[in-house]
Amino acid sequence: MNHIPRRHSIAASICFLLTALGASAAQAEDTLARIKSSRTITIGARESSGALSYLVGGTGEYVGYQIDICKRVVADVKKKLGLSTLDVKFQGVTAQNRVPLLVNGTIDIECGSTANTLTRQKDVAFSYTTYVEETRVAVKTASGIDSIEKLAGKRVVSTTGTTSVQTMRRNTRVKDLGMMDVYGKDHSDSFLLLESDRADAFVMDRQVLAGLIAGSRSPGAFSILADSLSVEPVAIMVRKGDPAFEAVVDEAVATLFKSGEIAALYEKWFKQAIPPAGIRLNIEPSAATVAAWANPNTRPTEDFAAK
Repeated sequence: MNHIPRRHSIAASICFLLTALGASAAQAEDTLARIKSSRTITIGARESSGALSYLVGGTGEYVGYQIDICKRVVADVKKKLGLSTLDVKFQGVTAQNRVPLLVNGTIDIECGSTANTLTRQKDVAFSYTTYVEETRVAVKTASGIDSIEKLAGKRVVSTTGTTSVQTMRRNTRVKDLGMMDVYGKDHSDSFLLLESDRADAFVMDRQVLAGLIAGSRSPGAFSILADSLSVEPVAIMVRKGDPAFEAVVDEAVATLFKSGEIAALYEKWFKQAIPPAGIRLNIEPSAATVAAWANPNTRPTEDFAAK
């Protein structure tokens, strides 16, 4: 086996790194040019993120609140570039690969359920907050649990791999309640534990809880506590260092806010019957969500926590 002298190896590595960084920077700065040249835009979407973004089984179609917002963005991109046609492709992304796929150019825009955080801002840019997610608690109405304090000594379930229980533990109101942790293998399993009285409460994103309750055999048997344990501002992700493309996205989103159409989109996905089963989540927009529409901003999760 031949060995390259170490100094040559280091030089080669530095050269490769500089080339990669240069390519990445160039890629980040010409999204509109790439779209115009290829007449194609690729949207990153989540397959199962509640009403925000999901894949309708058997159809291969991605739908949801965030998807509809991104379709408006795409229409504005097409108009700005003067294109008669624009091929819109969808790429399924996960919590693990959504940022890398955006950074490396596999997708041009991410329209799932990504929360704006300071950590993510190091790698990507976020448009205006379109939805503020809340961590809430679902219980059986007949349990008599109507506040966080009444969870003292209770069995609280969440889904393995999520951060909901940790989020709850960080809330000062539950510090000394002595709750017992229970875990479900997925959201459906967690809800079954609550439904079958093997857990007293289920901690998760509000819209996920609302969807599970709406699709259950007895929706009226469950309640979601009014207490919000945490908030996370959800926004469209774009590549960092691409102000031209970011400006188009921001303008499209701001127009939805100003025209009031954003409220209609919310109504469509969170209050009306949605495919494929026609369930209704029946949840009103949170005060934080309405505030984000009224005053477009890119505040990260940490800023909400600080308030």
